[in-house]
Amino acid sequence: MRFFVLLFLLTAPLLCGASVQLQGEFIQGGLVFGKTEPGATVVQDGEKVPVSPAGDFLIGFERDAPRESMLIVRLPDGREEKRKLHVVKREYDIQRIDGLPPRKVTPREEDLKRIRADRAAVKKARARIDQRLDFLHGFDWPVTGRISGVYGSQRILNGKPKWPHYGVDIAGPVGTPVRAPADGIVTLAHPDMFYSGATLIMDHGHGLSSTFLHLSKILVEEGQVVKKGQIVAKMGATGRVTGPHLDWRMNLRGKRLDPQLLVGPMVSDKAENSQ
Repeated sequence: MRFFVLLFLLTAPLLCGASVQLQGEFIQGGLVFGKTEPGATVVQDGEKVPVSPAGDFLIGFERDAPRESMLIVRLPDGREEKRKLHVVKREYDIQRIDGLPPRKVTPREEDLKRIRADRAAVKKARARIDQRLDFLHGFDWPVTGRISGVYGSQRILNGKPKWPHYGVDIAGPVGTPVRAPADGIVTLAHPDMFYSGATLIMDHGHGLSSTFLHLSKILVEEGQVVKKGQIVAKMGATGRVTGPHLDWRMNLRGKRLDPQLLVGPMVSDKAENSQ
């Protein structure tokens, strides 16, 4: 299935109503941009959704989301609109990765405390929800290169079935500049996590965040405001990897989304690797 370019999505609504417009990918792993009346409240599958003063909101669908999702919009005048959203089911690849250090596949008892602390830090960084609308300006690829791993694939590491992969992997040389895919605020800049190595998280507003794993160097600090296209880190091979690459992940209020659904076809830029 070919992915729509975000610019197209923002100019060609897929589902419209008198008081609600929805634009995006109605597919497992997809993100949908919503617009409703100022002062309205929005609920997706029983979860209240943040809505900006102008009526902007985001909803998303997890890797294994059900085929239907219920959206309820309550307008300021008391009217209520209900939408039964039909979510396209995806087929996911199986990816086998061998040659990983055994300790990174089956951690030792002394590693588990560190892993739990890492997960708590990531959860806290992704918990930020505010009214910033950085996501409305669109997303670009943070790096260009060969795609070596895709969202949703079931991973078998050193012969052992593990969790699915929740990001897109782009391979390249250590030191390749990593750029902010959109405006945001840095919520985590950790030099060395057990699985993900040097890890960077930036928030784009309304609980939507980007996470970059396996970095060799982080060039920004927590709390720093970054602009789309700004160099924020360098690609690396830290954590659980078999070679240098960037693992880019996106989360929306606890839902793991597919970053590739938000960007157009990758345009290679050889100049990136020379900076």
